Amino acid sequence: MRFDIVTIFPQIFDSYFGESIIKRAKEKGIVEIVAHNLRDYSTNKHHNVDDTPYGGGAGMVMQVEPIYRAVADIQKANLKTRTILFSAKGKRFKQKDAHRLAQYDQLIFICGRYEGVDERVAEHVVDEEISIGDFVLTGGEIPAMLVVDSVTRLLPGALGNEQSAVEESHSEEGYLEFPQYTKPEKFLQWEVPKILLSGNHGEIEKWRREKSGKSLKDTRNKKQ
Repeated sequence: MRFDIVTIFPQIFDSYFGESIIKRAKEKGIVEIVAHNLRDYSTNKHHNVDDTPYGGGAGMVMQVEPIYRAVADIQKANLKTRTILFSAKGKRFKQKDAHRLAQYDQLIFICGRYEGVDERVAEHVVDEEISIGDFVLTGGEIPAMLVVDSVTRLLPGALGNEQSAVEESHSEEGYLEFPQYTKPEKFLQWEVPKILLSGNHGEIEKWRREKSGKSLKDTRNKKQ
């Protein structure tokens, strides 16, 4: 899987992608992650990639031309590719989208900044717009990290233990992961549930399924 990220801050990804599971996935050749500086695709001498909005208004808008040039240069003709713009008005990203995107060979991410991105990018350049929630960020870099992370862990060999991805929260519609415990058996007055110490794997599995359903119900109640 190849991830190409178009941004005006390419070095912002170095730390996060240089650690833990994603670092190991890169070392194994499971993923390739390349951050591209959008300013390299600017056609003016100052390497500007934004301008004032038509019709007036506050702030600056990212231009369509450098983004178009970047995508045209990055897109590989022999790969199954999906191009995504991170946008507050995009479709809410869910685990099922991570599974869907994991089927591609190449994902191209456009990270917006400033007041927004020329609408012609959404209309003509990208395949879809994605939002990670009902809030506003300063740019698309954090959403890009989030999607890279969630997709990478679904790729064969990335986690080492493939069962982990199967049993995670949201791996099924309406499913949250069951509670987990480890040593010590008792800390202060807080004890590990006795069922987990019983050795009865059938009953443990039943308890876990019940608790995953309870977790979902509790979560919904907290939101109300």
